[in-house]
Amino acid sequence: MSDATNPYDASHIQVLEGCEAMRKRPGMYVGSTTERGVHQMVFDLAGRAVNEVLAGRASSVDVTLTPDGGVCVTDDGPGIPIEGDNGSPGLEDFLTRMHPGTLPCGRHAVAMSLFGIGPCVTNALSSRLTAEVRRAGVLWFQEYARGVALAPPAAAGQANGSGTTITFWPDTDIFGTAACSFDVLSERFGELAFLNHGLAISLTDERLQAGPRSVRFRFPGGVRELVALLDADAAPPVHPDVIGFECDDPRMAGTVEVALRWSGSHEDRVRGFANSEPTPEGGTHVAGFRDGVAAAIDSYARNSRLLAEAAPALSADQIGQGLTAVVSVKLDHPEFSGATRGMLGGGTTVHAGVEVAVVEHLGIWLEQHPEQAAAIVGRISHGACRH
Repeated sequence: MSDATNPYDASHIQVLEGCEAMRKRPGMYVGSTTERGVHQMVFDLAGRAVNEVLAGRASSVDVTLTPDGGVCVTDDGPGIPIEGDNGSPGLEDFLTRMHPGTLPCGRHAVAMSLFGIGPCVTNALSSRLTAEVRRAGVLWFQEYARGVALAPPAAAGQANGSGTTITFWPDTDIFGTAACSFDVLSERFGELAFLNHGLAISLTDERLQAGPRSVRFRFPGGVRELVALLDADAAPPVHPDVIGFECDDPRMAGTVEVALRWSGSHEDRVRGFANSEPTPEGGTHVAGFRDGVAAAIDSYARNSRLLAEAAPALSADQIGQGLTAVVSVKLDHPEFSGATRGMLGGGTTVHAGVEVAVVEHLGIWLEQHPEQAAAIVGRISHGACRH
């Protein structure tokens, strides 16, 4: 077919921007038009509130699933600026612009948005969204329909305290009857609280006929508490203490937090996180952890004569039997492998940083707890003999 009979030129190109683009291809921005996409809308919105707490500007985040299908996210921070200040966007820009340029990043922030776009995605894919801002003694209110402001922000009276409350209703034209799962949101918010010691976050479900269901997450013990939870239904622990440490490593421009314990189970349950995101496919941090544990245990066992000099070196596979562990790194510049961010890259820097930290801190712990150390070596040696 010739160009003359089927012409194609610039007039055939359709350019979509902002809200229009997000509504035309919603799956590109929240991953799916099923329940998973609705959950991502919650995370895109809740991320701002969570980072207010991590930055010390707020003390808690409250998420409520309302009886009419809405989701309400509240924080007690200073409130989003209405007009914007110090280069930050005002309320309307924040909720409508794709790249406001103010989303926090690095080791001290949680990136809950898939592509760093932020709450404007939630607004664009909602049939209705309301924003209430309590700031400097004034209560401000604004309402949106499918991402478009119905009117400018307006003062609606005096405010008690400060903070921001945003409520949205997912657009049924896009998501159909898809609704939030309390359990899915609870699991993710719980993870965030384990991985960020200062975070307090609550989740309430008001959709139930039997009455509201609510849970509050705050874990000062960090990932040690997560390991204890993961171990709760496993075989009895080999040693009572959950081993844990946290340290900064300037070589990898970040921090590493580790917790681990062995049980009589045959399972290997090692969970990795990078900047508070799960990395189910592992990566350099998990590989460095495994190598570090194997080296620390092998060195201690030989020095303590719990392992014969002629015995082969313990491998990462051998130390994994019955091991429950959490490896969390927070990096200034994380490098993920693939668009889904399920695996952490970063080359040898992250691997070496985690490995060295584990060898040092686990080695010290083993020296200070000889009885528990002997039980661990015995568990690993016994497992190796069975193979």
